[in-house]
Amino acid sequence: MKKENRKRFVGIRFTTNEYEQIEKKWKASTCRKLSEYVRKIMFNRPIVATYRNKSLDDLMTELIQLKKELNGIGNNFNQSVKKLHTLQQIPEFRQWIELYKMQNDSLLQKVEEIKFVTGKIGEQWLQ
Repeated sequence: MKKENRKRFVGIRFTTNEYEQIEKKWKASTCRKLSEYVRKIMFNRPIVATYRNKSLDDLMTELIQLKKELNGIGNNFNQSVKKLHTLQQIPEFRQWIELYKMQNDSLLQKVEEIKFVTGKIGEQWLQ
């Protein structure tokens, strides 16, 4: 079945109150765009309403922020270790570099695990 492009445009004006009501119902549905929601209403297609758990939304926000911060820490750490590699003529730095290189690898592994778990939770959350 060939998907037909939408070429026609219909403009509709609403009062502020009417628009707020439509927007509230649209955001409570699984429709990603307002136009999709309005089309489903106009053509009597089924609309799937969702219930979003506020605590899960807050958790996802925190996990996303944590993931960004861990990525930043890992990147900064990696840049520091690379800079120290230029100072290899001093033996003490070599030991320090090797120690922190192992810790960096461990940190990056943990960041990858957090990314994976956050991604899985995100996929479930978005369904």
